[in-house]
Amino acid sequence: MKWSESTWLQIEERYQSILTMPFILELSDGSLPKEKFQFYMAQDSLYLEHFGRALSLIAARAHHIDDTLEYMRYAETAIVVENALHEFYFEDFGLTERGKMQPVCHHYVHYLKSTAALDPVEVGMAALLPCFWIYKKVGDHIYNNLQSDNNPYQKWIDTYGGEEFAEAVQKAIDICDKVANETTPAIREKMTEAFITASIMEYHFWEAAYDLKMWI
Repeated sequence: MKWSESTWLQIEERYQSILTMPFILELSDGSLPKEKFQFYMAQDSLYLEHFGRALSLIAARAHHIDDTLEYMRYAETAIVVENALHEFYFEDFGLTERGKMQPVCHHYVHYLKSTAALDPVEVGMAALLPCFWIYKKVGDHIYNNLQSDNNPYQKWIDTYGGEEFAEAVQKAIDICDKVANETTPAIREKMTEAFITASIMEYHFWEAAYDLKMWI
């Protein structure tokens, strides 16, 4: 069994709990309150900037030049392409600025950047993978099973349920499997721990948006 397959099994229950979160259910049928989506978009825009920086760190540290090129492309996508999507949403949903980074986003991006910079590069790759993979699977789930007519959030659903994103996600999974196969058992175990931790943060990111969690 590949590293990615065995590791996903360890977060399958967490993934299933994401699918039944109020944020995801209401996003899928278009009933999510506007202020919760505004909070999500502002925090996600801040997150993507720092996610792109973490991806750039991995690009610089990757052992294989082909992997460097892939992570450079991922970083560009995170910072440029997805921020353009958020600018569209900012206009449509009445946001004028991103505002302040709130606790869960702050925790998540600092975990990713410190892991990408200070841990073995394989562990950094594993920590960044859930953002790709869980978003893709959630997008597919909504796209295939829970679509509604005239959903105001359809553009988000289409983006994460598209083929171009699917190809990028599969490449990221394949790279992680390759480096897991090449590294030591100890580092492979740390890869799994990092993947699980980041998966938990994915859950709490959506939870924070629904609950509008801010600094006290």
